[in-house]
Amino acid sequence: MSDPSSVLVPYAAYLRVYEPLAAFPEPERGHWARYARRGEFPDAQDELRRSLADLLPVPPVPVPVRESGDAFVATVDGVVLVCPWRTRLRSRLALAELLDGSLPGPVLDAMVPPVVRAQLTADHERWRERNPDARPWIRSSVWRVPLAWFALFGDEEREYAPPGPGPGTEPERGGAAGPERGAPAGLRYRTTMAQARRRLARALKALRGAIADGPMTESLVDVGRWLEEFHPRALVELDYGGLVQVVAAGALAADRSAADVAAGVAALRDGDGVAAQEAYGRFAERWRAVHDLRFAS
Repeated sequence: MSDPSSVLVPYAAYLRVYEPLAAFPEPERGHWARYARRGEFPDAQDELRRSLADLLPVPPVPVPVRESGDAFVATVDGVVLVCPWRTRLRSRLALAELLDGSLPGPVLDAMVPPVVRAQLTADHERWRERNPDARPWIRSSVWRVPLAWFALFGDEEREYAPPGPGPGTEPERGGAAGPERGAPAGLRYRTTMAQARRRLARALKALRGAIADGPMTESLVDVGRWLEEFHPRALVELDYGGLVQVVAAGALAADRSAADVAAGVAALRDGDGVAAQEAYGRFAERWRAVHDLRFAS
């Protein structure tokens, strides 16, 4: 039997915010400072495996009993930045979305039995009263990357690492890292909070100037409100995560989704509807091909 820790769990992408230690109050700041000095940290696959493990018991444990003390850590220009997992918080928020009636009753009952659901709902309501301003540092999306996420980044911030013959390799900005033995492909974008907010504001202005408000506008507004909750010197990251496992190597290497979104925004701003439609068409076709795999046998 293979080692479960070596299994890559698909198929989600992530939008993360890393904040400087100064953004956290004590004693949490001290915890993250000590945590960052460890030097070795679990990765996104480790986090997802732990979450999935909670769903194996009968009945399942959709909300962990304790909050995670782990985080993703980045160092930029000598400044330590931390993105707390907050797995319990995110599980609560995900469960609230799950219980909104979007799933058929039998499916929901199989995933979370009614007795468990009732208890979790009551617990969530009490928790929300005590924590009205709670927000996660991480957003996830299954089988796609929302267009609004790409609006935060420039093509020059794209970091791609091709698949290689060995474990884990760090992507290099603007190109390919030298792959180690067995390394999976990787694709991410990173930018400053200031840049992300500026780009989002420009995209929102261009979109509202060209078409009526709709789902795309609402998505941009939602992401913008979320970003406003964080430190102005934070780092914003889009990580393709497990999606790289379902995208062909050539397609992943050629993926310039942020460039397509930026081109579409620029075309809308210039009043060039044809160019905007062409850019959106490239983006939509790329992600339609990925989303269709969800229903492939």
